[in-house]
Amino acid sequence: MGDAAVYAEFGDTLDLETNQSLQALAAALRARKLPWIRDIVPALCGIALHVDPYHPELPDPILPACEALLAECFKSAGKFEDSGRTVEVPVCYAAEFGLDLPELAQKLSLSQAEIAKRHAGTEHRVLMVGFAPGQPYIGGLDPKLSVPRRATPRTRMPAGSVAIANTQTAVYPYETPGGWSIIGRTPLTVFDPGREPPSLFAPGDKVRFVPISLSEFERLA
Repeated sequence: MGDAAVYAEFGDTLDLETNQSLQALAAALRARKLPWIRDIVPALCGIALHVDPYHPELPDPILPACEALLAECFKSAGKFEDSGRTVEVPVCYAAEFGLDLPELAQKLSLSQAEIAKRHAGTEHRVLMVGFAPGQPYIGGLDPKLSVPRRATPRTRMPAGSVAIANTQTAVYPYETPGGWSIIGRTPLTVFDPGREPPSLFAPGDKVRFVPISLSEFERLA
């Protein structure tokens, strides 16, 4: 990826076991604290190593060195399989925020309350963070809630929108365009550049969605 990053891919379709192994590999790489690596970014099916192209310790040539590093870190990745973090995300599924619930209820032959119950009733995990700073792609959606992206994307997805598509959930950190179906909203600040860490979510985190009332949403907001 140019002169400042190397990307290794381990599949071309999302597989939750592969993704979980990638999160462990990323943690094992971070534990090495190599001074020439600026950042380690796991994706759905691959991992990127962002390097300092001017660092005196940067291996040359870089590609075989990174391949050897990945192979070495795989040996210790097992002990990093679980980050141990669980992020609780309060979500209000009220009509004011669940903009696509009526359409989904009709399409899925489920009540709006059942959609909310099913969404909050399964264990979720952050597969990657991308698209916009701090936006998580979260696996673990109840299969009965699997719907394709909207045929016509919205030009404005409100900040905090909790939306679903295919087998995943996204939580929008700011108002952006988007094509996923909105089922609720969280009052939490998903991304704050003045906070440490700035992102509420990190790859590998477990996520628990907690239903809240409209009044509780207003109190937390």
